[in-house]
Amino acid sequence: MSTDQVPDSGQQHIDFEDFRQENGAPYWWGSDLMVMLGVDHAEFRKVVSKAIKAFMAAGMEWTEDFRSYDRDGTTDWKLSRTACYMTVMNADSSLQQVAKAQLYFAKMTESFLALEAPDEIERILIRYELGEANKSLAPTARKAGVNDFARFVNAGYKGLYNMYNHQLAKKRGIESKRLIDHMGRTELAANLFRTTVTEEKIRNEKIEGQIRLEQAHTEVGRDVREMIQRSTGRNPEDLPVQTELPKVKKALKATNKTLKAQDSSKRTKGDE
Repeated sequence: MSTDQVPDSGQQHIDFEDFRQENGAPYWWGSDLMVMLGVDHAEFRKVVSKAIKAFMAAGMEWTEDFRSYDRDGTTDWKLSRTACYMTVMNADSSLQQVAKAQLYFAKMTESFLALEAPDEIERILIRYELGEANKSLAPTARKAGVNDFARFVNAGYKGLYNMYNHQLAKKRGIESKRLIDHMGRTELAANLFRTTVTEEKIRNEKIEGQIRLEQAHTEVGRDVREMIQRSTGRNPEDLPVQTELPKVKKALKATNKTLKAQDSSKRTKGDE
């Protein structure tokens, strides 16, 4: 098959391996994968962007796995097997073709996170965004008069969890510094929202002074707490503890090695 051929979206069965290309190393055209997943170019571009962010958030080099090209005025990508995996896992699993592709890769990798990969990768992404949001909040809060940043952060926890950081850690049997790494997707998103809204509140309302800033953080935390209660029927402090993110990242890197090893093995067999 030439690199310009694209799979027929009307086919009942599309074999991922049928669209593998070789040029020193195996790759797949993004345009082929896009049709296999049943999404349009605009949506696929978003998914690829998200997949690249997931690579970065997991501490994985991505430039050799995602290579963009202009093909007849349209952006296309040469994707490694791992890039295809990450792209598929970041696509909308409610789409039947995406769900089938996710199952295909889950069986291929056979890692502990295989069937939960979409949620786990989302956790990695939100955790990364939360870290960036905290980096943005810190100077804003200090400029507004926060001298004790730990106390300020704890005020947000008090609002969201109805308890302080160390109390939540004790309740969950986790070290305080590892709390965030054990949070699920919903809880991480709640903390990201708390952080970004608090910064906006400080800026928009021009709040100043340690005590007033702590009060503002607690208020935002309470608002987010009510949102969680309405959407999940549970208190935030009762949300389930998840596998720690460093372990998830390690598994993701192991998956990357597994996928690269598969291609290496296939090249060796092809040379025999």
